[in-house]
Amino acid sequence: MQINKRRGIELQIPESVLQAVRLPENRIRKELMKELALALYSQKIISFGKARELAKLGKYEFGMLLGQRGICRHYGTEELEDDLAYAYNQQHVTDSKSGHY
Repeated sequence: MQINKRRGIELQIPESVLQAVRLPENRIRKELMKELALALYSQKIISFGKARELAKLGKYEFGMLLGQRGICRHYGTEELEDDLAYAYNQQHVTDSKSGHY
């Protein structure tokens, strides 16, 4: 495993393992990243936001994927702060468009 501060981390998967993956070659990387995101999230190693970033999915899509896999959503302080910041920004945008401050 190599760590590159600019690009992140690079995992080396043995060719024999890649050949055993039952997916078309063009989907392997995307699906492995989703599986990694799901595994790390389900073990509470990374947050919902970081997991969906790793999986390259939106909030709704990642939430649906968790549901399909029977993985409970963890809702902690970080998620609450993210939701509050998002709600505040949305309210601020709405108020500035309507002329209210």
